[in-house]
Amino acid sequence: MATTVPRFKLVFFTPVPAATPCKAAVFATGAGRIGSYYECAFTTQGVGQFRPGDVTNPATGKVRVTETVPVPELKIEMVCYEDEGVRMAIAALKE
Repeated sequence: MATTVPRFKLVFFTPVPAATPCKAAVFATGAGRIGSYYECAFTTQGVGQFRPGDVTNPATGKVRVTETVPVPELKIEMVCYEDEGVRMAIAALKE
């Protein structure tokens, strides 16, 4: 009987200039592998929006005011395997 390995989808947002180094760091952990294919990801471009809460100290915008990010951002999605793979990928993004 074949065993299945838990799969997770990792989704993160990044400014366009940081996309390549972010993906490289995450791919180095083994994320983005689907079968015999490596460095698989799906990238979409969009405009971000956020509203800082009462206990925030926003670098951009004002507390309780909805802001739109003035430059396009990328949403990058890829597959990770096992809980440890997800932890490693997230740790790589935080570096």
